[in-house]
Amino acid sequence: METRFTRRDWLLAAGSAALSPGFAAGAAKPLQGAFMILSTPFTSSNAVDYEDLAAEVDFLVRCGVQGLVWPQNASEQSKLTKEERMRGMEVIAQAAKGKPPVLMFGVQGQNTGEMLEYARHAESLAPDAVIAIPPAKASSLDDYREYYRALCRTTKRPVFIQTSGGAREVVASVDFILELSREFSNFGYIKEEHDPVIPRMREEIAHRPDPIKRVFCANRGAGLLYEMRLGSDGTIIGGVPYADVFASLWNLQQQKKFQEQREIFSKLLLMLNLDERIPGVRPYILKKRGIFKTTATREGDHPLTPEAIAEIEYNFEGLKPHLKV
Repeated sequence: METRFTRRDWLLAAGSAALSPGFAAGAAKPLQGAFMILSTPFTSSNAVDYEDLAAEVDFLVRCGVQGLVWPQNASEQSKLTKEERMRGMEVIAQAAKGKPPVLMFGVQGQNTGEMLEYARHAESLAPDAVIAIPPAKASSLDDYREYYRALCRTTKRPVFIQTSGGAREVVASVDFILELSREFSNFGYIKEEHDPVIPRMREEIAHRPDPIKRVFCANRGAGLLYEMRLGSDGTIIGGVPYADVFASLWNLQQQKKFQEQREIFSKLLLMLNLDERIPGVRPYILKKRGIFKTTATREGDHPLTPEAIAEIEYNFEGLKPHLKV
């Protein structure tokens, strides 16, 4: 039988740490900062490379990121089998055990039943939080309600909602998020990337710390500095190739070193912009930095021309002084 956790149960279970929304249940890990969505490495034969997946965790720890997230869209999660997702969570849980970053697993499914399979497996691995994209097989907000209510009843951990994705005609409105956040004390953690992003973020931030607990930005990181100045709690992004840079930008924000932050971010933006112009930049950098052995993805190969490689290298050269690893 599934157990519903009330606000009183939540506070009693988590102790004093739960009095601050900045801490994950059962662990003194702040839910703020640069949370990197791990890329999924593949072998040349298109199998998931679990050795590289575990090594990616170590790389991100050395980069000083505050959170590890897998699998999400930046992990090619829709192209992974159920078995690959289950085993990948196990590999990452083992690799991240005892390490500082928050560990968050993506448990989204096409519907509530599928999501619960992933959620129960994630729960057995004791992450610090879970995140779920809304269900694609939904026709109304009532379907979303059923989905997130079931998730909140299955885990006592913080539950993040990603506001993009899901059913094309159904929008997870701010009012909807507020409603569920009042109903469940482990809800109200948001990865906001649904247009209009800035007005939505402003409204959500205005409702912190109760019932909204945390508001993270996303959208490739292009608006990161502005969104942090608006009061976001960090970013959840597929930024593994530049993870140390994202971690530094968050730290500089806390230190109020805004000019240094702007200088570094301007160099990072050159690389982020290339992702829009040259398919294959991300796997190229992942291999170049020694994070993965191959540039293989399940989105297909993106052969780079000599001109494309020269452009990548030219822009990456400006970022090199800010890499920590």
